[in-house]
Amino acid sequence: MITVHGLVKRYGQRTAVNGVSFSVQASEVFGLLGPNGAGKTTTISILATLLQPDEGQITIGGYDLRTQAAAAKPLIGFVPQELALYPTLSAWDNLAFFGRIYGLHGKQLHARIESVLSLVRLRDRAGEAVRNFSGGMKRRLNIAAGLIHQPRVLFLDEPTVGVDPQSRNFIFEHVAQLKAEGMTIIYTTHYMEEAERLCDRVAIMDEGRIVAMDTTRALINLLGGGVIYVGLPPDAAEALLPAVRALPHVHSASAQDGRLKLETSDAKPALLALIELCNAHNAAILSLEVLEPNLESVFLHLTGKRLRN
Repeated sequence: MITVHGLVKRYGQRTAVNGVSFSVQASEVFGLLGPNGAGKTTTISILATLLQPDEGQITIGGYDLRTQAAAAKPLIGFVPQELALYPTLSAWDNLAFFGRIYGLHGKQLHARIESVLSLVRLRDRAGEAVRNFSGGMKRRLNIAAGLIHQPRVLFLDEPTVGVDPQSRNFIFEHVAQLKAEGMTIIYTTHYMEEAERLCDRVAIMDEGRIVAMDTTRALINLLGGGVIYVGLPPDAAEALLPAVRALPHVHSASAQDGRLKLETSDAKPALLALIELCNAHNAAILSLEVLEPNLESVFLHLTGKRLRN
C-alpha cells in the first residue's frame, strides 16, 4: 500500500529526514517510534502530501506522489499531532466542513457524519461547540475528521499526547477496529508501550534515520535476555573482561571508559554471577543498570539515548 525509498527533507543546514526507506502492507499498522525531533512528523507530513521532499520516491496505493498526488490524496486520512478543529463550531459542523472539502454533500455527507460520530462515541455531543470538549473528546473528533471521507490509509501522528487514560484506551481500541476493517495505518509515537501494543512492525527513528525496523517481538529479541551495564574502578573493567565473557548466560561483553556492557540470554542469573565475580576480585561496583527486554531498552541499546530524554 505504501512504499518509501530514499526519503530526504532538509531545512537549511539541518537534515530532518535522512535517507528513510520502508514499505507498508495493506491492513498493517506500521509504527514510527522515536523521540521528539527524530523526524517522525516530517516523514508522515511528506507522505500526507503536506510537505515536498528534497529527495526520494513515494507511492501510495500504486500512485507516485511526485506525478499523481491528486489521485493519491483521496486515499489518505491524516490526523495531526496538533488539533485541526474549529473550536467555535460544533462537532457536526466541523465534520461537515471537512467532508465538503473532500467533495461530500447531501445525504452522503450526513450519513458519513453520523457514522464517524458513532465510531468515536460523540453522537450525543454533535451539536456542542468543540471548545467545551475535554482534551480526549477533541482527540477523538480529530480522528473522526481524518476518517470522514473513508480513506484507505490513515496517518496518526502522536494521537494520545495529552489525553486522559480512558480516551487513550479508546484510541487503542479504535486503531485495532480500523485495522480489522482493512485500514492501513502509520502510527507515530514516542511511547514504546503503544508501539508494542498496536503495531505489526516498527521502525525506530533517531536523528532523521531509521536505525532498526522489524516486528516488535524481533526488535525486542535483539536484547536477548537483557543487557547489563556495570561501572567499575578504572583498571577493573579491562582486567575482569575475559572472566566476564566466560560467565554463564553472557553472550558478549565489552569494556569502555570503566564500564562493562554485557549482552545476556537471561539477565538475572548473569547479574548474580557478575556480582559474585566482582566480589571475588574485590572490584567495587560503582553503577549498575539492567535493561529488561522491551522497545525502550532496544532504543537505548541502539542509540545510547532514552526515548523521552
